[in-house]
Amino acid sequence: MNRPPAALHDASATELLELYEAGRASPVEAVQAVIEHIGRWEPHLGATYAFDPEAALAMARESEARWRRGEARALEGVPVMIKENIATRGVPVPLGTAATELVPAAEDAPPAARLREAGCVFLGKTTMPDYGMLSSGLSSFHPLTRNPWDLAKTPGGSSSGAGAGAAAGYGPLHLGTDIGGSVRLPAGWCGLFTLKPSLGRIPIDPPYPARVAGPMTRTVQDAAAMMAPLTLPDARDHMSLPYQPLEWRQLDRDVRGLRLGLLLDAGWGLPVQPQVREAVVAAARALEAAGAIVEPVAPWAERSMIEGIDRFWRARFCVEMRKLSEERRERVLPFIRAWAEGGAGWSGEELYEAYAQTLALRAATVAATQPYDYVLSPTAPIPAFAAELPCPTHDVARPFEHIAFTLPYNMSEQPAASINCGYTSDGLPIGLQIAGRRFDDLGVLQMARAWERMRPAQRPWPRPPGP
Repeated sequence: MNRPPAALHDASATELLELYEAGRASPVEAVQAVIEHIGRWEPHLGATYAFDPEAALAMARESEARWRRGEARALEGVPVMIKENIATRGVPVPLGTAATELVPAAEDAPPAARLREAGCVFLGKTTMPDYGMLSSGLSSFHPLTRNPWDLAKTPGGSSSGAGAGAAAGYGPLHLGTDIGGSVRLPAGWCGLFTLKPSLGRIPIDPPYPARVAGPMTRTVQDAAAMMAPLTLPDARDHMSLPYQPLEWRQLDRDVRGLRLGLLLDAGWGLPVQPQVREAVVAAARALEAAGAIVEPVAPWAERSMIEGIDRFWRARFCVEMRKLSEERRERVLPFIRAWAEGGAGWSGEELYEAYAQTLALRAATVAATQPYDYVLSPTAPIPAFAAELPCPTHDVARPFEHIAFTLPYNMSEQPAASINCGYTSDGLPIGLQIAGRRFDDLGVLQMARAWERMRPAQRPWPRPPGP
C-alpha cells in the first residue's frame, strides 16, 4: 500500500503499522501530518485540551528509533488522543469544569498507562462537558466543541472532543468514557465506531458503578487493536474483571442463525425520528438477508426507572457540589448546577427507593435481552442537535430523554457498540447500537465488523472549512 505522507492523517492504525513495518512512512511523518491537520480543523472544532505537538513529536522520534531497532510494540508510533478525565502524568484533569483546581496528575490512569506501554504517541487530551454530565460539548472550562459534519451541531458527549476529533482525523485512535452513553452518543452522531465494554473489562481509575472506558475509532479493526492493551489488568480498579487474553483481532463471524432482537421503542424518552428508524431497520433487514433471525423486542424500561436514576444522580452531584467553596461552585455550568440542586432535600428512604431503580433497570434489561444473541437499536432517537444546547430538550427537569437506548446497558453492565448505519437527508450520521450479553465484548465487535463489511459505501469524512 502506497499512501502519500500528506494523507497520513487519514490512515487507520492498521494502515499506519503496515506502513511503518514496510518502511513507507515513519511515526514522525504520521504524527507531523496529524498535527498539521489538527491545526487546520481546531479553530472550528474546539476538540482538544493540552494539545502538545512538541511532546508528541518527541514520542514519535522514540517510536521511530524502536522500529529501527526491531523493538516495536503492539501500537508503536500510532497517534492517540485521550479524554481529559483519564489522567495522563503531568497534565491537570479539569473534568470539563472551571470549578476544578488544576493540579498535574501524578501518574497515568490505567487506560492511558496501557496505551503508553503499547507504544502509542500521545498528541494530547480531548474535551468534555462539566463532570461529564451532558451529552454535548458545552463546558464551563473548554471552548464549545462542535461536530465536523455540521459545525452548527453538537458532536455529543460526554466524550465530545473524542467524537469530533476522530471524525475530523485527529489521529486514528481515541479513548473516551461512558456512564450513560458517553462514547456511544458521540460515535453515533459523528459516524464512528465505539465499544462500551462490559463493566470492568478495561480497568479504570477511579472506578464507579456503570463507568467504563472505551475505544473510539473510524473502524472496528482499530478499536479491536486497542482492546488487547486496554484490557490488561491493573490493581487500581477494584471493580475490574479477571483478565482474559481474548483474540480481539479475530473479527470474522458468520451471522447466519444468530437471533437478533430489534428494539425501536425504548419505553420512554424522545420518539425515534423517522429517518433514524428507517436506517436502523434497513441495517436489521440486511443482517436478516445475510441469515440472521431478526425479531421485534418490546420495550422493557419504564419512566419510573429513569426518574429514580435521575433523582439519585442529582443527589450525588448535589453532595459533590457542596464540597466546593461557594466561589468554585459558581464556576460550574449553570445548567449542571441547577440540575444538581434539584437533588437537595430528599430523605434517606426516598434516595434508597431512587437507587433501587438502578437495580430494577438492570434486572429488566438482562431479562429482556437474554433470549437474543444481540439486540439492535438506534444509538440515539434523534440526529445531532444544536451545538449550544446542553441537551436536546434544554430542560433541566428532563435532561436524559435522549439516552433511553444507551443508559440500560450501563446499568446492566452489558457490552454495547455504536456503528454508523446511514445518514439523514441533511448528511448527519445515524448510529446503530449493537448490544450483547454480559462479557461478550468480542462478540459485539464481531457483529459490528459483520455489519461494517455489508453496509453501503460510507460518505467521505468531513474536511476542514476553507481552501
